[in-house]
Amino acid sequence: MGEFEEFAEALLDQISVEIDEEKEIAKLSEKIDEDKEFPKQFIGLESFSKEIFPDICKKVEEFTGFPIKSDLRIEFPDLKEFKLLKGKKVFATKQSRNFVDELFSAVADLDTKNIAELIQKDTEKFLVYSTYAKSYISKISTTYGDYLDSCVYLNKFILSSYPKIILYKQGQPYDLRKEQVESGYKGALKMTMVEEIVHSTQDNLQEDNKNAAINVNSINEELAKIILNLDEDSTKNLYEYLQLQTVPDNFPIAKHANLFFMLNPDNFVVNELGPDVMTYSHVEIDPKISEIVPELSEIYQRWLLPIQSHHAAFSTMEGIAEFAVQNILQDDDDFQNYLTTFMGTDFSSYKVRKNMGKELTEKVFNKFGKDAFRFLIEKPPSTRELKEPELYLKRDLSTGSKHM
Repeated sequence: MGEFEEFAEALLDQISVEIDEEKEIAKLSEKIDEDKEFPKQFIGLESFSKEIFPDICKKVEEFTGFPIKSDLRIEFPDLKEFKLLKGKKVFATKQSRNFVDELFSAVADLDTKNIAELIQKDTEKFLVYSTYAKSYISKISTTYGDYLDSCVYLNKFILSSYPKIILYKQGQPYDLRKEQVESGYKGALKMTMVEEIVHSTQDNLQEDNKNAAINVNSINEELAKIILNLDEDSTKNLYEYLQLQTVPDNFPIAKHANLFFMLNPDNFVVNELGPDVMTYSHVEIDPKISEIVPELSEIYQRWLLPIQSHHAAFSTMEGIAEFAVQNILQDDDDFQNYLTTFMGTDFSSYKVRKNMGKELTEKVFNKFGKDAFRFLIEKPPSTRELKEPELYLKRDLSTGSKHM
């Protein structure tokens, strides 16, 4: 087996737990469908979603004050289609767009040969975007929905399977528990729809997040190219200084890949400096490493602003959505049953769950009411303001300036 094939198999090994879980879900779902004692009349994903869609849109519009897009629609992708959608949510550089789509398709198909060919075709891009393939696809079984380009996508594979599996695992008598499980399922759909419809109103934040992510990925592509082109002595010196486990010389790609994954700022800077790096204005790195890779210090410095913008925009988007769910569904019996039956928690525990974006949203809402959503979307907070909401509240919100 060649080095590229080994790389491909290693990537699939890293998501093997998720793949096994998907197979188990499909197998158990089929078994349930064959069980003659299991209730056959379970609420339909598509029919119920379409039924509540107008009402949820209205509630989101009333709570946030933002008009819902007239062309907003719902789609129900199957498992592979949902994985391809997650590939679309990787905000790659223009020259890498096709590569990312091809990579996610090959990973979705578990196609080792195709993945290996993509690695050989462009190792630089693979190093940058394989981390997305691994992290996004490994979360599919806990992802109910997503939003992109005026469309709310609901994960048909998971949402069609989970309620049946939850009821089945609770055991007989099914009829006594069906109503509560079905109610919890409705709550899950309502929650997901509120979240994604809220995301559909966040155009400015969505654009900030996308542009920042593209910038981060561009910088990481640049770093990958530098690392792949390191000469033998520099590579050896870095391995010794960083105390990395040695890789045989007949695996040159693996040798450089280890260095990239180690020195990638998303890993190296954050691990070295901790999460507070999101509020820094300057990054200092080890002089010895800078001596071996002179470009690294400047790359890390350029990475800092877009990663902070990405972090702030994404955290704010998620925080607003969670705050909206908390308020719109606080008296909804189905949502209460979802928390109890699906999550094993209750509304009180859900409400106090820590989230920087949600905490900022709550503080701004308490001061400005519905205007809070307009301020947060049109005048996004900085990472420091996320951490210290009082700074955002002191900002002159009549202007669009950001203070980093």
